[in-house]
Amino acid sequence: MTTTIDPIATVPLPLLSRYAECTMWLARYMERIENLARIIDVTETFVRSGASDGWRGIVQINADEERFFATHDATTARSVIAFYTIDTENPTSIVSLAHAARENARSLRPVISTEMWSQLNIFTKFIRGLGREDIRPSEIFQLCARIKQECQTHTGITEGTFYRDQASIFYNAGRHLERADQITRLIDIKYHTLLPSEAGVGSEVDISQWSAVLRSAAGYHAYRRVMTADIRPSSIVGFLLKSEAFPRSLSTNLRLLHGNLTQLRRDYYLRGASPIVGRIEHLRNILGQQTAQEIIVRGLHEFNDWIQHELQVIQTEIAGAFWPKPGMAAIIAESPEPAPASGQTQSQS
Repeated sequence: MTTTIDPIATVPLPLLSRYAECTMWLARYMERIENLARIIDVTETFVRSGASDGWRGIVQINADEERFFATHDATTARSVIAFYTIDTENPTSIVSLAHAARENARSLRPVISTEMWSQLNIFTKFIRGLGREDIRPSEIFQLCARIKQECQTHTGITEGTFYRDQASIFYNAGRHLERADQITRLIDIKYHTLLPSEAGVGSEVDISQWSAVLRSAAGYHAYRRVMTADIRPSSIVGFLLKSEAFPRSLSTNLRLLHGNLTQLRRDYYLRGASPIVGRIEHLRNILGQQTAQEIIVRGLHEFNDWIQHELQVIQTEIAGAFWPKPGMAAIIAESPEPAPASGQTQSQS
């Protein structure tokens, strides 16, 4: 008896390293755009309800203080919204991120589906056409809703049409890496912004303000399903960091990122993933060994800062393993070993 082997089912298709890089950054940029639109939308409502200096939090979340204050005197609604939506000189604005996403997608034309490419073109054209009249306070809710919907449409089309090979794994790894980074930034800035000046970490603040934090993370309804009336800061922080069921939590995205890198190593024999898998396992162990209250008491800012640093190292190690550039070996050699202590995030220009 002979066995017929289907070569399509058994031989992994090769993937150019530049395709791997572009798919990862396409996912990160689209995730970043949606997150930014969500935070702008919630902040506008948050400030309108009486919160003080809520706009500065967006600048802090994105570590843009130096760049922002080089051209603006104060963090007003008008200046921050313009800076993060239509400012082409700001590489972290939605218009810049959309352009970068499309450029990565253009490099991926042989890899991505026609539906993905068409939707990204329509979205980018819409973003490029925005003017100051489109970002007035009276228009910002509709604008952010449209941007979020377009990003979610992209995610849905990608899920339904992107061929399941190495490219899709790198895409998913980029999405989970970005979500992990963004949730720690949101918690770090918003948690301390909401504390009254005379209060210590862990103090109670208005329920509507903590609800805004959950809405910024698209987690309000999920949280209310499982936590009902518990609106304590420690419970919200615990949900956003440690929930295994919430799709944007740190724990969920570290687990899924671990699965992505494990799949590259196991199914595609990419041994360069092995040390990265080990680093992610270390992060998961550190997170799992502490309660949210313990993290807060020991230093929430320090914990989030360390996680952001480790995620940056992971991105650098992925780049060094799969699309190395001149000098990359030296950068990797200088990367610190896993041990709780400080950092920032990666961004492709």
